[in-house]
Amino acid sequence: MFEVEELRKKFKTTTAVDGVNLYLEKGESVGLLGPNGAGKSTTISMMSTLLSPTDGDVRYNGKSILKQPEIIRPVLGMVPQEIALYEELTALENMKFFGRVYGLSGKKLDNKVAEVLELVGLEDRKKDKIKNYSGGMKRRINIAVALLHEPEVLIMDEPTVGIDPQSRSYILEMVKNLNREKGMTVLYTSHYMEEVEKLCDRIYIMDHGQVIASGTKSELKSILSSEETVLVELQQKQVGFADQLSELDVVQKVIEVEQGFKIIATKADQLLADIFDVAKREQVQIIGIHVQTPTLEDVFLHLTGRKLRD
Repeated sequence: MFEVEELRKKFKTTTAVDGVNLYLEKGESVGLLGPNGAGKSTTISMMSTLLSPTDGDVRYNGKSILKQPEIIRPVLGMVPQEIALYEELTALENMKFFGRVYGLSGKKLDNKVAEVLELVGLEDRKKDKIKNYSGGMKRRINIAVALLHEPEVLIMDEPTVGIDPQSRSYILEMVKNLNREKGMTVLYTSHYMEEVEKLCDRIYIMDHGQVIASGTKSELKSILSSEETVLVELQQKQVGFADQLSELDVVQKVIEVEQGFKIIATKADQLLADIFDVAKREQVQIIGIHVQTPTLEDVFLHLTGRKLRD
């Protein structure tokens, strides 16, 4: 349905996107993950015809939308990372303005505005100015605008950044229903791994402008099938301790976390004993140690070396 082939974007001396390939099947919910600066937003901008690529192609139902953007624009809903609303207008005024931009008018526009406001749970606040909305309410209206013309494809660029847990939960359930009950195809980027795990059938992981891994959640987790994750909680973190852990033969990666260090290592009977030996040698006090099955976030850390929010 939606294909991206060898997509590249250069800005003077910087290559933001470097040969990205991905696809969306009709009715799928696909996640696009990556740390800040990975190239996610640039990729999305090219997929939505807001930005011209340096090289490559984007096709919708087999036709290039770079040559014919009018193919995708009527069937695409775009939820940008930044709030794209007029603060001095009410929610209702914003909705009617954008509805007319989409070519809606008269009774059809009124009915669609009412339907979408009910969907995002803001029918009772429709006459309030956007500037008086909370961050979560602004995000919901931002999504509502993208749904006015009943798009076939919905691209969402970090739609829950900076909002309260209740609004985040509401948005996630709404997106899940749009995908599973209405069959809407969704491309979703986020800084929250748990959101993508909850919503998405398949996931692409980007870093430094390239797709470095892709697959279902199970397929991605299988990357670390022969590894285990050990969380070491410390009384006080010491850099020397992490350096010594990295020298252990079976250790793949040592990542600093709030409680101490997370170790991704090849499964080995001697690992825990080696960790305690290093702690004794470095005079580090361990207050807790937990052996875990690798998670999707562990895979992400293993591949990129960075947390999703970095």
